[in-house]
Amino acid sequence: MTAVAFGAFALILAGPAPAWLSRAQWPLRAPRAAMALWQSVALAAVLSAFSCGLAIAANLLVPGPDGRPTTNPFDEIRSLGVVLWTVYVAVFVLTLVIGARLMYTVVRVAVKTRARRAAHRHLIDLLDRFDRSGCDRQLLARDVRMLEVDEPMAYCLPGLRRRVVLSAGAVARLSHDELEAVIAHERAHLRARHDLVLEAFIAVHESFPRFIRSGSALDAVRLLVELLADDHAVRATGPTPLGRALVACADSTAPRGALAVGGPTTLVRVRRLAHDRHGPVVSALAYLTAAGILVFPTMAVAVPWLTELHRLITAG
Repeated sequence: MTAVAFGAFALILAGPAPAWLSRAQWPLRAPRAAMALWQSVALAAVLSAFSCGLAIAANLLVPGPDGRPTTNPFDEIRSLGVVLWTVYVAVFVLTLVIGARLMYTVVRVAVKTRARRAAHRHLIDLLDRFDRSGCDRQLLARDVRMLEVDEPMAYCLPGLRRRVVLSAGAVARLSHDELEAVIAHERAHLRARHDLVLEAFIAVHESFPRFIRSGSALDAVRLLVELLADDHAVRATGPTPLGRALVACADSTAPRGALAVGGPTTLVRVRRLAHDRHGPVVSALAYLTAAGILVFPTMAVAVPWLTELHRLITAG
């Protein structure tokens, strides 16, 4: 029953729960709490999947003649039967493979993303055409670069050598307040390290099988990091300059591994600026749900299993 409970919980958190959460409207009012809930769902799904496999594999620890769990495969086969023993071993091996796949995916995503950013960072440093004479302190910052592109565009490259990249079209067409809002938005991404949050979700997304994972989860998290950066920019300049800047940069794109101020979520974000963005009650409920997903079901299922495992190990 422990394995069944863990398995059912993992399947719900990997499929139906993200699908429902991605369609909800309340995260627009409480993006920080929604991000905590998304992280809780992802972490609980991974832990539950591993716990399911380990709970099944724990059946290999059958009591020996002295009451202690046996580690001799022949004793296990004699007690369980060849078929059941083979199933338990296969599940244990599959659990190890899934764990290895997750770790490999995390490393692969991190290495590829950083290599891609390093190459692009070197390129924009070479192509920088920013004449900083007469610019204010925001544009005089050492990490700001400008590309000779007529399209209004702004994005950031996170990392130890972070960059805020602006196009000549953005500098020419945006007002001072709008440009300040754009830079505040990108700096919020850099300070909060939203790139690490996205990397974690990308790794989890790619490590789960296609028929289980929900593609809507990654899109929802991408929207949430933009909302969090928007809120910071609003506190710096107000909603109007940010809204105008978002509309001006709506069609802009960014290289993979970067975070752009525009993009396909622009319309949702601009509409949100015109409404109340604060939801303290919703936030509190989301935080409580996140804690519940991580703590209560896991404890309810894990404690009996750990108790039985402890009894087997200490028996005799």
